[in-house]
Amino acid sequence: MLKKIPADAVRLGMYLHAFEGSWLSHPFWKNKFILDDPEDVQRLHQSGLTAVWIDPSKGVDVVDPAVVLSTTPASAPPPEAPTAPVVARCSARDELQRAARVLNRSKKAITELFNEARLGNAISVGSCLPLVAEISDSLARNSSALIGLARLKHKDEYTYMHSVAVCALMVSLARQLGLSEDAVREAGLAGVLHDVGKMAMPVEVLNKPGSLTDAEFAVMRSHPERGHALLLAAGAIPASALDVCLHHHEKFDGSGYPHRVQGEAISLFARMGAVCDVYDAITSNRPYKKAWNPAESLARMAQWTGHFDTQVFHAFVRSVGIYPLGSLVRLESGRLGVVIDQHPEKLTEPLVRVFFSAKAKTPIQQLDLDLSRPGANDRIVGREDPAQWGFGNLDDFWR
Repeated sequence: MLKKIPADAVRLGMYLHAFEGSWLSHPFWKNKFILDDPEDVQRLHQSGLTAVWIDPSKGVDVVDPAVVLSTTPASAPPPEAPTAPVVARCSARDELQRAARVLNRSKKAITELFNEARLGNAISVGSCLPLVAEISDSLARNSSALIGLARLKHKDEYTYMHSVAVCALMVSLARQLGLSEDAVREAGLAGVLHDVGKMAMPVEVLNKPGSLTDAEFAVMRSHPERGHALLLAAGAIPASALDVCLHHHEKFDGSGYPHRVQGEAISLFARMGAVCDVYDAITSNRPYKKAWNPAESLARMAQWTGHFDTQVFHAFVRSVGIYPLGSLVRLESGRLGVVIDQHPEKLTEPLVRVFFSAKAKTPIQQLDLDLSRPGANDRIVGREDPAQWGFGNLDDFWR
């Protein structure tokens, strides 16, 4: 018999079956576990949760039956799974400042987490969850703003901000795939931790501004296994996060590393991680390579036969948009513009800021054009390479 009790009635030894409310409301990455740590009891009491479901057949029962709010047979369907946070959607412009604050806090948290890992100290999953929650909330308000800003990381902060960006991309992709909110949170956590093994790499190799030698590349290829070992030593890490850390460099055709796993033998989360990891890598400035344009990056990734799970990749494109924030596009009218916001239901009709005439090869008065509106009288006919037009930082148009 499952019992619903107030959160402040929970005590050591109880088996927690489910939490009331969204996963954003509680500090644990999992829902079903025995409460055997006094610190976890304290965290639960301080979480603001109103109630939880316990299973007395698997742990300690309540002392006072009067605190039980309701019961249900253990064989009955469990309480409804948490759903995506219900927040009002807003424009990318309205979300940018909030997203920037989230990224700043996330950068600090990840830097501290990774520095602890570099020093050989245990990794705390609990410290990652507020970060995942904030990122998730921002993406629920606007799916483009935070991901767009995360792409603009400086090359010197790449290692840390890459983990933040992959967390955001994993959350967005998990929602696009229709996964439960528990799975969404695990996907985000996996994104945060996927590259922790790089903290075991020599700094001079990790931050080398030029191409790696064969010997240096062999060292770098060891980071998934080194990271997996770090996470195993930390304990209490979800199996999904362990797997993504170990296998995010596997390829669908079996040519990846470290284990050359092939096809659906690679877990869904690891297949997701492979796409998210590569997209952020090629759209970011790195010590040895300049960033590619977002739309062009998607086009190139689509041509890499055998690298990604096709269905996962298509879902990823839907999650970031066919023309992601900051993409340079050509309109049927001959004007060039930068994508400054997305319409989740109309991926080929984003909000575009036109600024240049491709025909006259001259700047024109800037105009925001919502291609999804009736009467827009224009449409995107293709992507353009900013470098070929001599354009500098187009991201200034939207941020």
